[in-house]
Amino acid sequence: MSAKFMDEENGDIYFFGDGTPINNKSHLERLSTLAENSLIKEDNYSLGGSVAELEAFMSTLLGKEEAVFMPTGTLANHLAIRKLAGTRKRAFVPEQSHIYQDSGDALQNLSGINLVPLGGNKPYFDLSELTDSLKKAKTRRVKNPLGAVVIESPVRRSQGRVMPFDEMKKVTDFCREEKIGTHLDGARLFLMSAATGISPEKYVHLFDTVYVSLWKYFGAPFGAIVAGSQEFCSGLYHERRMFGGGLPSASFAAALALDGSKNFLEKQVKAMKVGESLFKRLNSHKLIRILEIPNGSNIFETHVSPDVDMDRFYSYLSTHGIQMPLNTDKSETFFININHTLLNKPISKIENIFFNALDQFCEPT
Repeated sequence: MSAKFMDEENGDIYFFGDGTPINNKSHLERLSTLAENSLIKEDNYSLGGSVAELEAFMSTLLGKEEAVFMPTGTLANHLAIRKLAGTRKRAFVPEQSHIYQDSGDALQNLSGINLVPLGGNKPYFDLSELTDSLKKAKTRRVKNPLGAVVIESPVRRSQGRVMPFDEMKKVTDFCREEKIGTHLDGARLFLMSAATGISPEKYVHLFDTVYVSLWKYFGAPFGAIVAGSQEFCSGLYHERRMFGGGLPSASFAAALALDGSKNFLEKQVKAMKVGESLFKRLNSHKLIRILEIPNGSNIFETHVSPDVDMDRFYSYLSTHGIQMPLNTDKSETFFININHTLLNKPISKIENIFFNALDQFCEPT
């Protein structure tokens, strides 16, 4: 982000969300600073200008030939799967994915593509599940070929769990041999890379197409990117407009996303290292435990002793610049996120704030 609005000047730490919480005022302030430093080039129905600059930057960052701006992630996923599938109107998707759970059967209703869920309650399916489903399909009386296989990673519904890289590669290698299109719902791809140490480009190389969110952590008010080959992306803006996504102007969102994406991964990697050190220190206190989630990304399971008054504990942390996730039922077990606001205070200061709160508001039963 631009120098005037770097997170180091925002003293609070937010243990929720994937990036710095942003409101309209901060959007306007960042835009003003960006405009002072360089021209925010106008686009025309999401073509050209700052939008084109963002598309070029993201295609390079992701290691794909081209990228196309989309107003939402839902539309980005939809158009990618729609084009990959073509006339083969079936797609395998994780049952816990956003595409299957939160898109209102859009692919079925609007594009006639039947989504087949795999993996059940698990964060991902493996190659054996994929091949078993394909074998069953081949025994049916009516031929109905598979057009696309989708992987989401990290998975929000599974506390940010990721699909191991080797498992991804097995699935995508098989699909490539079978000439089945592959799409990565990588809304939080950069969080996954920061956690695993595997670059976004290396992940994306496995897939034909990828979607990345622009607003979850890059600081844009809205937007998404779909990246793929030149052949795939050519003319995709026509379908974007057909689905009502050709915004008359998207240059402000594009400029903010471009600014926020440039150093994001570096900062998130640093935040993850700080978090690892901090949690080891906090776990030395008998009243709190912060645990890694197996195959996790930036989300951690937190347990606070039932002897701690949660209302006063939360209030003390908030007063001292540490904002915790919403916990209306005062649960002693909850989840916290690492984002780059963790870099806003020294580890020793964060540790002291937590320890003071735990010690002051412990009421043994």
